Amino acid sequence: MKYTAIKGIQAGKEYFTIMVKLKELEILFPKLEEDVLPERRAQRKLNQKRIPAIKRYIVENLDTYVFSALAGSVDGKIDFTSFSDEYPEVGILEISDKATFLINDGQHRKTAIIDALKECPALVDETIPVVLFKDMGLKRSQQMFTDLNKHAVKTSNSLSELYDSTDKIAAVTRNLLEQNEFIGKYTDKEKDNLSMNSAALFTFNTFYKANKRIIGNSKNDEIKEVLIIEFWRMVVENIEQWTMLENGELPKSRLRSEYLVCQSVVIEALGQLGNHFYVNGLDETILMGLKRIDWHRSSKLWKKRCVKEKEKMVKNSVAVYLTANAIKSSLGLQLNDEEEKQENKFKRR
Repeated sequence: MKYTAIKGIQAGKEYFTIMVKLKELEILFPKLEEDVLPERRAQRKLNQKRIPAIKRYIVENLDTYVFSALAGSVDGKIDFTSFSDEYPEVGILEISDKATFLINDGQHRKTAIIDALKECPALVDETIPVVLFKDMGLKRSQQMFTDLNKHAVKTSNSLSELYDSTDKIAAVTRNLLEQNEFIGKYTDKEKDNLSMNSAALFTFNTFYKANKRIIGNSKNDEIKEVLIIEFWRMVVENIEQWTMLENGELPKSRLRSEYLVCQSVVIEALGQLGNHFYVNGLDETILMGLKRIDWHRSSKLWKKRCVKEKEKMVKNSVAVYLTANAIKSSLGLQLNDEEEKQENKFKRR
């Protein structure tokens, strides 16, 4: 096997970067036995649940998909010949046909690409960079896996959604922040968790998840963006604590400690409420009823729905439904089937 390669040095050892056609990945990195004990392999066990999402990303974004390099080890004879003395790091890497390859980083990407090729054969001649290290045994390969992943930091959901130009709900959420002055002013676009002293009250991810609840089972290509943005305008205008904050009548510290209207579970619950209007049309008269709701954290309305003992918050999907149910009942709205199901379970408890 011959590849055009760039030679580099790390920790005093040579490594090589090559371009591999997608159709060659399955041959270069064959599927390994999954039943090998962890201490006898140099990779985590393949998580099959991750593959469909990565594959879908490829096939739905054929003109824009992008992947970082895979990293692997090669056990076998390799020879590098540079093209010239002027550029000694660029040349031909010749690898023995008897050599074996082990993927150290990127096995989920590799598997998803192989699956995507079955659906989109036009991708076969596209390429992905592969960084190859000389194999130095199992212990070294295990250490490489640890080193490659030890300092990896997952991008926050908020930042990922903010940057995602292919996600229509993310696009709606970006437009919401641009068009709604209050929400834009108090929403952090990078973090998923806020400190008590943060200048922001909400995160981008919270409104993203709330907008997903508004849309519900509707198809994403039919998103009623104008309705969603108008819904949030009405919500902002009818939550008096937010108006008091803007008028300097309620300090941010008291808003956080005494009221629920900046809690993520409540924002998502408002999104669940929004699904009613998404299906049935907006009614500002009904939403004016938000002014009459007791948003105090200590209110009995929220007990065991989103507030547990000692006024600690509950943050899960069930809490979102139960909180939305309390809001909808306060506004005189009928619960849908799933909301009714969750409410019945709650009452039985």
